[in-house]
Amino acid sequence: MNITIVQGSILHEEVDAIVCPANSACHMGGEVGGFIKKVGGDEIEEEAISHAPVNVGKAVYTKAGVLKCRFVIHAPTMEEPGQKTDEQAVKHALEAALEIAEELGIRSIAIPGMGTGTGRVDFDEAAKVMFEVLNAHETESLEEVILVDVNEKMVKAWKKYQ
Repeated sequence: MNITIVQGSILHEEVDAIVCPANSACHMGGEVGGFIKKVGGDEIEEEAISHAPVNVGKAVYTKAGVLKCRFVIHAPTMEEPGQKTDEQAVKHALEAALEIAEELGIRSIAIPGMGTGTGRVDFDEAAKVMFEVLNAHETESLEEVILVDVNEKMVKAWKKYQ
């Protein structure tokens, strides 16, 4: 599995799926989720909410509206919208997202800094746990992981662990 780090928008990546750090209600009002909904369409959030509640450590997928990718994988890093979270929630959310990706036979996926926006997880802590999860993941279909974030601090943190 190849891991690439990019500074930029998750929506510009040519991948099969993108990961949306979510809350258990699957409301897409946070930083990444709000942007995905604004560009991809309200139907993404409507479909996600139909699966709610989704506990931290679980994930669901939806169609991607008008986005380039085929799927959006919603992986809660917090129970309530706007709630502060921690690196253990990031770990469990990313594990759940990767599990869904494998179930769907996804070959390429773009993942933002999980829990670092609304959830306020330290960039370095998030990067460390994300690389632990990615390095431990035994893939069946996933060939390309693109870690992508608009925040330069997140990108620098990932590069420390690459």
